Amino acid sequence: MRRISHKSMALLTMSAFVLASCGGGGGGGGGGGPVTVTPTPTPTPTPTPTAGCGLSARQDFAKAVIDEWYLFPGDVATGVNKASYGDVQSYIDALVAPARAANKDRFFTYITSIAEENAFFSSGASAGFGVRLTYVSGTRQLFIAEAYEGAPALAAGIDRSTEILAIGTSSANLRTIAAIVAAEGTAGITNALGPNDPGVTRVLRIKNTAGTREVTVTKADFDIDPISDRYGAKIITEGGKNYGYLNLRTFISSANPQLRAAFANFRAQGVTDIVIDFRYNGGGLVSTAELMGDLLGRDRAASELFSRTDFRPSKSAENDRHFFASQPESIAPTRIAFIGTGSTASASELVINGMLPYLGTNMTLVGSNTFGKPVGQIALDKAACDDRIRVVAFATGNASGQSDYYSGLAPKIGNSCAAPDDLGYPLGDPSEASLRSALDFLAGRSCTARITSTDTRTASAERAAPGLAPAPVMLESPTPNAAQRELPGLF
Repeated sequence: MRRISHKSMALLTMSAFVLASCGGGGGGGGGGGPVTVTPTPTPTPTPTPTAGCGLSARQDFAKAVIDEWYLFPGDVATGVNKASYGDVQSYIDALVAPARAANKDRFFTYITSIAEENAFFSSGASAGFGVRLTYVSGTRQLFIAEAYEGAPALAAGIDRSTEILAIGTSSANLRTIAAIVAAEGTAGITNALGPNDPGVTRVLRIKNTAGTREVTVTKADFDIDPISDRYGAKIITEGGKNYGYLNLRTFISSANPQLRAAFANFRAQGVTDIVIDFRYNGGGLVSTAELMGDLLGRDRAASELFSRTDFRPSKSAENDRHFFASQPESIAPTRIAFIGTGSTASASELVINGMLPYLGTNMTLVGSNTFGKPVGQIALDKAACDDRIRVVAFATGNASGQSDYYSGLAPKIGNSCAAPDDLGYPLGDPSEASLRSALDFLAGRSCTARITSTDTRTASAERAAPGLAPAPVMLESPTPNAAQRELPGLF
């Protein structure tokens, strides 16, 4: 359990936006999501400056939350006239603009829907095709990075590595990706795909190992399985040794029993070397991140710190320390290889950072640099309006006090290993480039190139590691819903 002060508690999260600007247009932002800590602080009293759900009242609520809880009170703009803004989010953006300019709050403070978030964090509930889309601006190509079980796309034969060549509402009006981007930028792709509402149907021309063909796919409700039944947790045997492989898609509560089952199997198989694949994991519940720490902490003492949470001085009573608590399923890792990309953020980074003081050079980061988000949010609700304000309210750190990884974690990990996200192979396939490099590290083989701090996210979206081919980046929705904030590229 998380040890926070014993007062009425709400929902505390860490979240990161991955901003993208690809091709001829500007991409919006939304990746890397809230890490929710339970229990968490609630304002005392909860700010209710104005009754009702008119724009002015909703703006007042957002400002009250920021005034009370914002981690950087000295970086909140003064003299902002709410009447100059036609929605709550643009008003929030104006208030926190100084912190954003200082790279402290990269669109981490925002308004969202209570209902949408609660549905996502409890079961991964979403709606759409059920895919993660990546875009290569140099060639104007759109690929599937991942497809979710139980969702429409996978049922239609669309899986990782499938290329979407054209989109339309019928075969008669299909438009190629290149034509869409030339006319509207990458936002045009989002527009062409339509709203993520059940019943929305699109015709897609796709290309994969089965050839080029047209498929009709109708969006539907689905639950995202945090650990895929196809490849999410497995034992890989090479050279007479067992290695554990775990791909966690997102930190939500339904992941907890799956994590326990996966680690119980690792423990039963005597696994001490493990690959943890966070390449598309934008965040989630802090409580689930702490469980992961515990599951990796069989050899850690109860006095050893996994993570720390620090609020602004006026809220220091809410500060927290999470110490390792070994679980029945816990393993004692000898070596860990984390796979990351610029979509790896928040709770994922918390786990990586938390293990670094204890494993040192027996731990590596493979792939490319992580997003860089050592701060998190609390979530405060104006329930009558279905408004939830996510406000940056705390910083996280590890046992060494390291909490300054705004430039990603690669600079903190000296033996990192650059590798591409190889869409030509399924996730969990030992031949896939990032997993291959991770297994090589566990086996004691050397790495040819280190990750640099620029091998990451949006500003250098097309740059992979030196000598590697240009990397596709997640396609972002300009107006992300709750699930899209947590899972960059989700459609």
